[in-house]
This record gives sequence, C-alpha cells and structure tokens, in this order.
Amino acid sequence: MSLRAEHELHRRRAGRNIGLALVLLGFIAIVFGLTVVKVTSGNPMQAFDHVSRPEIIPGAAPAQGD
Repeated sequence: MSLRAEHELHRRRAGRNIGLALVLLGFIAIVFGLTVVKVTSGNPMQAFDHVSRPEIIPGAAPAQGD
C-alpha cells in the first residue's frame, strides 16, 4: 500500500506533460530534418555576412587580379 494515493489531477497532468513532450520532440524532429535537407542539398549558400561581396550581385563584373 502506498503512503499517498495518486489524485486524478496528477494523472491528467502527467498525460498533458507526455503530450507536450511529444509535440516538442516532433517540432525538434521537423527542424532537424529541414536542417539536414538544407545542408545536404549540395548548393553552396552565400548570404549577408556584413561583408561586401560583388560575386553574389547579379550582373556584376568579374573581379580583377587573380
């Protein structure tokens, strides 16, 4: 015999916690899957990184020197 009987509220709260955990795990799986697909797509990604890079501007003249 247990020292304290489990209240009905505790069972409902445990069910909600399990449901929330499953939703969060699903969200993490979706974000991870999208990240894997984006990284393995093979296209080199160039984005704004606070440096002027003329090679990503459409129609820009090729760089002189190399």
